[in-house]
Amino acid sequence: MSSSPVVIGVDVATAAVRALCVDGRGRVHGEAREPLPPPVRGPGGTSEQDARAWWPAVEAALRRITHGLPAHGREVAAVAVSATSGTIVPAGPGGRLLGPALMYDDRRAADTNAEAQRLGAARWDALGLTVGPTAALGRAVGCLHTHGPALHQVLHTPEVIGRALTGGPVPADWSHALKTGYDPSSGQWADEVFAALGFPVALLPEVGAPGTEAGTVGRTAAEATGLPVGCSVRLGMTDGCAGQLATGAVEPGQFVGVLGTTYVLKGVSTALVRDPAGALYSHRHPDGWWLPGGASNTGGEAIDPLSAPRIAALDRAARKRGPASYVRYPLRREGERFPFVAPAARGFALGTPEDGADAHRAALEGVAFLERLAVDRVRDLGVPVSGPLFAAGGGSRSPVWNAIRATVLDRPVRVAERAETAFGAALLAASGTLHASLAACAAAMTGGPGAPAVTEPVPAERAALEDAYGRFVTELGRRGWLDGAV
Repeated sequence: MSSSPVVIGVDVATAAVRALCVDGRGRVHGEAREPLPPPVRGPGGTSEQDARAWWPAVEAALRRITHGLPAHGREVAAVAVSATSGTIVPAGPGGRLLGPALMYDDRRAADTNAEAQRLGAARWDALGLTVGPTAALGRAVGCLHTHGPALHQVLHTPEVIGRALTGGPVPADWSHALKTGYDPSSGQWADEVFAALGFPVALLPEVGAPGTEAGTVGRTAAEATGLPVGCSVRLGMTDGCAGQLATGAVEPGQFVGVLGTTYVLKGVSTALVRDPAGALYSHRHPDGWWLPGGASNTGGEAIDPLSAPRIAALDRAARKRGPASYVRYPLRREGERFPFVAPAARGFALGTPEDGADAHRAALEGVAFLERLAVDRVRDLGVPVSGPLFAAGGGSRSPVWNAIRATVLDRPVRVAERAETAFGAALLAASGTLHASLAACAAAMTGGPGAPAVTEPVPAERAALEDAYGRFVTELGRRGWLDGAV
């Protein structure tokens, strides 16, 4: 490949660092993965990782990529870093790490977070947010209690990497800062909450918009990674937000349904959406819009744990037989959280399957019904949903499932080619460097030649699935789970 300008997106995940190098058309020029030590989880819900391992892993991944490029890294125009939401680490003078990273799922500060929820109730209500047990806000306050005067700053993962890349402090992006107590609507930290908790906001980083420049690569990092001196370091977003951007759903009205173990709906709205039920909450879009989203307890786990060949065979049988003979809500857990909040919700079936293919088809349809209910929920809250639904996650690799989803939604479904965090970070790196805007990045890098074709609704199945969806919603209402949600 030629040495035309490229960018690199870095994903600092829980198990590994992954780096992806792409050009302005989204073509991959290199990728690398470096393992990280597993988190240590202990009593009281603690979850820690050795943050000192982050930079060496990022450094090694970048070095592997730049070594394989035609100009050995000189063509890299920008780099951006994304990571898990809510992971923080205490730092002393000069960014020296004072202890392990407190991970996104660490619950040690649940009591402090409950108090923060009470203290900032009006602010959180206006934002449509809840300070949950694992929020980074409480753990940040705990860092001061643990380290006292030695604590100079509480950092998120990208700021640790950003300092190593630039040689100095960098801002946090407003996506990673959200669960630490940043108010993206007012553009400030929740001062009244931190003041009441005795935590100086000066210990928190400055905050900027994702995709903007945080600094440039310094000589030390350039020698270690192969990146050129002066390479732009751009602010990233959390892994979930970056994954959304990677699908191409970056403009108002565009939504993506991520069908993994559970189902997640994310999209873009021009105004902040406040959900009285608390099923939906929003990150801030890099351009100042909003990213409303909600996560269900239902999803791909509705499918029995079978081998890939067996699932493929069931898919073929399900496509051949057509709509299921009965209606199924394939919830395998206790309680639902989106598109409605119902702790008492349980899976149910209205009828019995005729055979294995029928049962499989009913499970696929049940998740599709939940997806439509989620889209309807978003629209009921005043958010337009336009165009094809972008699709991502393992379940979106099933053609028959996508056809069912398209028919139930009565709109095309477009499967994203690279719905991964590192690619989303690369789009943010390309915004303002390879392309003028994030929208231009998405248009040029996610929807070009080779992008998967959309799956259209199946007209012959529309009436049967519409009837089944009506029975599904009626039964949810009869059980009292939709009260106040639709």
